[in-house]
Amino acid sequence: MEKNIPVYILNSRKPSGTGTRITREARPCANLIKSIALKKGITVVTVSSSRMLMAHGFLKALFDVFDRHRTSVDMVATSEVSVSLTLDNVSSLDVIVEDLKQLGDVEITSKAALVCLVGTDLKYTPGVARRAFGSLADINILMVSHGASNINFSFIVDEKDATTTVQRLHADFFSEIDPELFETPN
Repeated sequence: MEKNIPVYILNSRKPSGTGTRITREARPCANLIKSIALKKGITVVTVSSSRMLMAHGFLKALFDVFDRHRTSVDMVATSEVSVSLTLDNVSSLDVIVEDLKQLGDVEITSKAALVCLVGTDLKYTPGVARRAFGSLADINILMVSHGASNINFSFIVDEKDATTTVQRLHADFFSEIDPELFETPN
């Protein structure tokens, strides 16, 4: 990215296709969403504690637990008295949970999936969440991250709903595609 060297992703099932070129600067596109990514096998850890309310240092103590156990956190959502975060590496989950219990009540949700809509200026585009969730009215959204990045809108669903979620989002956001950027299927 620093040297602006493009990365090409090609489809092994369609070797004659042009594939996808990833560059530092995005090309203009008529489509709001350019890609939908899915990662299964996500675990959501929620720590709830009234001690968190207006408490200095609570989040540092929370993240110190993950640091001690060399476990990366992917997505984070907070409220006044709880923090939810996602992990895809759960090899140290048991000891992490024991440490987190010193901070509050711990709830684990396994078999979740991360869905990420990728586009340009999503942070500043009104209606992205409404449009995405409009096609998912009967699917429970467990967690949302929007605004931390300008190029993606991410949320967590139960893994059993992952395929349906992506299919519905694809039907909505790719019903019409920008022929300048997307190769039309044969």
